[in-house]
Amino acid sequence: MGRLGVGLLAAATLAMAGPVAADTPLPGPIPVEVLDVVDGDTIAVEARIWIDQRVVTRVRLAGIDAPEMRADCSDERALAEAARDHLAALVAQGAVSLSEVRYGTYAGRVVARVWVHGRDAAADLRAAGLAVDYGGRGPRPDWCARLAEER
Repeated sequence: MGRLGVGLLAAATLAMAGPVAADTPLPGPIPVEVLDVVDGDTIAVEARIWIDQRVVTRVRLAGIDAPEMRADCSDERALAEAARDHLAALVAQGAVSLSEVRYGTYAGRVVARVWVHGRDAAADLRAAGLAVDYGGRGPRPDWCARLAEER
């Protein structure tokens, strides 16, 4: 559904701004309703893209990696729950929007910057120590090793 979501968002943008290439990010802002917080770096949203057209898709927060809920070590799982809960509390404040929306590589998601009342959600998670910078290419950070070193 993610690619469909981006495709429909692109269609709405096309109607307003002319042709858009499939690999061109949609600048936004695109107001969304958050339906679910999947984990510390993924949310499910519904976006109204046209008068009576809505798109539901998952969005990975651009530029970060948060710990995984199905991690190999209990420390990472605990931090993953904290990251998810932090993100859930943040988006519960309302006025969530997306910018720089582009195709994701995995799991049918799109990748975007997520804003809550003008605050960058990814920056908020990094500042809280619940996510690290990640460009989306190469191996993910080894959270279990990182947390073991910090002890």
